[in-house]
Amino acid sequence: MPTQITDYKCPACTAPLRFDSNTEMLKCDYCGESYSTAKIEALYAEKEKAAEAAFSREEKKARKTLPVSEDEDEGGDWDLSSLSGDWGAEAEGMRAYSCPSCGAELITDETTAATACPYCGNNTIIPGQFDGALKPDYILPFRLDKEAAKQALKNHYRKKPFLPRAFSSANHLEELKGIYVPFWLFDADAQADCHFHATRSHSRREGDYRITTTEHFQVRRAGSMRFQNVPTDASTKMPDDYMDSIEPFDYRDLKPFSTAYLPGYLADKYDVSAEESTQRANKRCRATAIEVMRRDVLGYETVSPEGCHVRLQGGKVHYALMPVWTLRTKWQGKDYLFMMNGQTGKMVGDLPVSYGKFWGTFAALSVLFSALALWSGVGQWLAAVFMA
Repeated sequence: MPTQITDYKCPACTAPLRFDSNTEMLKCDYCGESYSTAKIEALYAEKEKAAEAAFSREEKKARKTLPVSEDEDEGGDWDLSSLSGDWGAEAEGMRAYSCPSCGAELITDETTAATACPYCGNNTIIPGQFDGALKPDYILPFRLDKEAAKQALKNHYRKKPFLPRAFSSANHLEELKGIYVPFWLFDADAQADCHFHATRSHSRREGDYRITTTEHFQVRRAGSMRFQNVPTDASTKMPDDYMDSIEPFDYRDLKPFSTAYLPGYLADKYDVSAEESTQRANKRCRATAIEVMRRDVLGYETVSPEGCHVRLQGGKVHYALMPVWTLRTKWQGKDYLFMMNGQTGKMVGDLPVSYGKFWGTFAALSVLFSALALWSGVGQWLAAVFMA
């Protein structure tokens, strides 16, 4: 059977369904009905079985039927020699699917697993993208909707002293997408053995002098710890620094994967393998293990690591989809990208800088520090006069 795409429709009125992050139900915006993901999954499982059986019957029937020839109309000969069915290198990584709602052909890259038809707006799922080893173990449903993402962006603009005044009112929201981003979640056991250099200081006054004594210590900490669900994003489309910045996710809300959570959102499958992500996961585990050991060195003023040995023993690796809102704005011909955690609302993104505000603030601080230095000098002079 050829690759098909699935559109979840309302059983009551056949309008498209979307996953509502507020109720965690599949909702119909046309008639207002809501359905649990389990109910829709069961309904569409039966439909898929019926569709496969119908296709099998039609295929057998077609083999027994001979094609009927028809007379062709007379007409001019058209030169079609310049047309080519060979896409060459451009075809690599692209897939074509037919929208089951309006019949339009959808062209996506090979990692897209959920999308929307640009002609009828129908939410479509591409189940074949999740077959076999590509199927995620878990999905973390969206908790925050599109309006929450817009409000979070407005809040992100606030209290930014060097942001141009016109940016928040004059920039235009060009694109707003809810995307399920693929992540690898690593489990590991770690044994850490760290040596730290620590200091502690004491001061005392002797006559007109204040004497400071600094003590130096060699401190060792060793221990074992277990890591669960250490995340590394598995999509080259998503900047790693942005993905790290919107963490953490609350993994207590992880659900067994189901395509019923996808309608209304985009979804990608991984294009960075688990093997390629292990080095990054190991780096994150090692840095965390050292930090845990450092935080256990108490009672000192300064603590710096001198040498740490961390031994990692890898455990299970899980494949999960995480909710992320991406927002693109345009201002003065330049694009700005923002990303928001679709579960917690944490927002990150670059903002333009008003250099007029920056240098104005710098000048004001320079005047203030100069005045403080002047008054400090005057105070020392007065103290010397009165002491004399």
